[in-house]
Amino acid sequence: MIKLKDLLLENDDIFIPRRMEDRDERMIKNYVKNGSKGDLRLNKVGLTKLPDILKDITVGGTFSCSDNNLTSLTGAPKTVGGNFGCYNNKLTSLAGAPSSVGENFNCNSNNLTSLEGAPSSVGGNFGCTDNPVRFTEEQVRAVCDVKGKVYV
Repeated sequence: MIKLKDLLLENDDIFIPRRMEDRDERMIKNYVKNGSKGDLRLNKVGLTKLPDILKDITVGGTFSCSDNNLTSLTGAPKTVGGNFGCYNNKLTSLAGAPSSVGENFNCNSNNLTSLEGAPSSVGGNFGCTDNPVRFTEEQVRAVCDVKGKVYV
């Protein structure tokens, strides 16, 4: 009789336990091993900083690190082909954000006092509502080429 435990130990691509110390890093390595296609979501996992392994990758789909305790985007992927979400964190600036985002960029509900480090281009909408500083559309467009709407 084959036991579930034996199956899971046989192929580590199938199962990554939630409480494992290097869970996020293993998930990212599997994502890269599979060609960096699709979405990579690190939402609600208690991150206080982004894993170093991210800084050298390109995400083909959506990347989200929302609903954590991030104070910095240092180490974020270089480019993101889909959406980039970093809302509901404790960011004070966007330093470390990807240089380009193919679709929407959402940094709502942070502690932003500066747009420093914002992507140079966003293919969709740019959202930065609910921050201590109420940015203007002109301020956003001065630092980022936004193809869609700007939500301030």
